[in-house]
Amino acid sequence: MGFPKNFIWGAASADYQIEGAYDEDGKGAGIWDALSEGHVKHGENGNVACDHYHRYKEDVAIMKELGLKAYRFSVSWPRIMPREGEINEKGIQFYQNLVQELLDAGITPMCTLFHWNLPMWLHEKGGWHNEAVSDYFAEYAKVVVDALSDKVSFWMTINEPLCFVVNGYITGDHAPFERAFDDMTKLMPTATALTRNALLAHGKAVKVIRENAKLTPRIGMALNGNIITPWGDSEEEIAAARAATFPDHATFSGLNWWADPMVKGTAPAMLANVFSDEDFEIICQPLDFFGFNCYNSGNYDEYTGKNEHVYSGMARTSMDWPITPDVLYWAVRFIHERYDLPVLITENGMANLDFVMSDGKVHDPQRIEFMKTYIGGLKKAVEEGIPVLGYLYWSIIDNFEWAEGYDKRFGLVHVDYRTQERTVKDSGYWYADLIRENGESLPATLHLDGRLG
Repeated sequence: MGFPKNFIWGAASADYQIEGAYDEDGKGAGIWDALSEGHVKHGENGNVACDHYHRYKEDVAIMKELGLKAYRFSVSWPRIMPREGEINEKGIQFYQNLVQELLDAGITPMCTLFHWNLPMWLHEKGGWHNEAVSDYFAEYAKVVVDALSDKVSFWMTINEPLCFVVNGYITGDHAPFERAFDDMTKLMPTATALTRNALLAHGKAVKVIRENAKLTPRIGMALNGNIITPWGDSEEEIAAARAATFPDHATFSGLNWWADPMVKGTAPAMLANVFSDEDFEIICQPLDFFGFNCYNSGNYDEYTGKNEHVYSGMARTSMDWPITPDVLYWAVRFIHERYDLPVLITENGMANLDFVMSDGKVHDPQRIEFMKTYIGGLKKAVEEGIPVLGYLYWSIIDNFEWAEGYDKRFGLVHVDYRTQERTVKDSGYWYADLIRENGESLPATLHLDGRLG
């Protein structure tokens, strides 16, 4: 059976990670622009990044060469609204130009409203701690929808609220580099308050899109969270993995911590007293798809204390993340079973040590093998009848990897940051071939979470 003819093959990126032009054409400062000094490896930052702001036409031409059907980008909130109440028309024009370039190349634009770079003016008002942040987000969403919805129909509200809440405000690894973790009396109150504000922002933005979009919108989110995969295929092992993926006492690392309020209008036990009925009316808006960012799995043994063999023998990416190919299969299966929505893989990929070799090419067989095995599991899910809309590789080009700086390369396209020269990697050409044949030759298999044998 294979992938349907309308399966969406694409790639993704994020504004701060690729755009550069951090203070050009009226852009205001975001928290990553203003606060990252001293928090990023080698003292690096995203001031220039991949210079996509000036080179977007070149980047879209590469996407067209690779045959991408869709491209997921995010809009920079501080580029659009550099100061409270102020709209930057030059910032809007950049995204309008990008969207038109994509459409001219036959590529469907997919817009994410927020990918972590909060405007500094809003941070100074308390940022995600401030209950009013959801109203500010709705105001910003209205500006973007008014500007782009005549040509954009796919929308994602917030990228990985788990990450910007936990990394930004609890562990302090990401902007704004706050550490509630240092005071355990503040940890859960901080996590629950920020969760509520982020989910209210999501719900209000969905409502804004529905009420104002010029093209009929298809709306989702881009969540992440632990997917626990079973070691075996018995019903008992599968049920245990499913229960561990969606635990009743989920914390902020659990997918259902975020998705249950969004999709089901309910909350895990630890959030039971956080939301009012009025909150749920705002948060739980109808969605058209479930966007999920997925890189690796956990294993049920981790949650039973029998974790001495978890990930043993598995390859790892240069982020030190285990390579667990079966996770895409179990992710879309478990998500669809629980939430009854079509699933779009909004991110999946691997960081690797990639170099332009003496032949002028970038040979990355590890990434090709990664994609073969992960997408093979996704194909199995599709053939079992699970509605999967598409697969977006992370990322289209190498980019600024947050606190890791420029060391970690996820792209299908290599970027020489000294010259900004782009070189399509072997994996990019492999992906182009896969898209061309719609994944027909790819085996639909599971790989027992990367274990050999």
